[in-house]
Amino acid sequence: MSQKTKFKIILFETSRGEKPVESAILQQNASTKAKIARQIDLLEKHGYLLGMPHSKKLQQDLYELRIRGKNELRILYTFRGNKIFLLHVFKKQSQRTPSKEIKTALSRIDYI
Repeated sequence: MSQKTKFKIILFETSRGEKPVESAILQQNASTKAKIARQIDLLEKHGYLLGMPHSKKLQQDLYELRIRGKNELRILYTFRGNKIFLLHVFKKQSQRTPSKEIKTALSRIDYI
């Protein structure tokens, strides 16, 4: 019986020590934080196998973790081996993921 790979969640940190993902999560209300924690737990447990409605592949190395509810949030992330880097959080306000948000996440991949 093969053991499942356990993924490690890492929150993006800038070279100056800023933690924009952590800050965005901490600004949420208690019920939204609980939803975020649950989705991150699912991601940590299932990794690449986590699909809709929890996660969606946006492009080559970029995925979004979907936080549903009154506040629709998205956490953009990528994989590096068994590490999952949470790169960017934004409030979903339209059907499509804005290219500005994707660009922010992609620029942060260069720093991990």
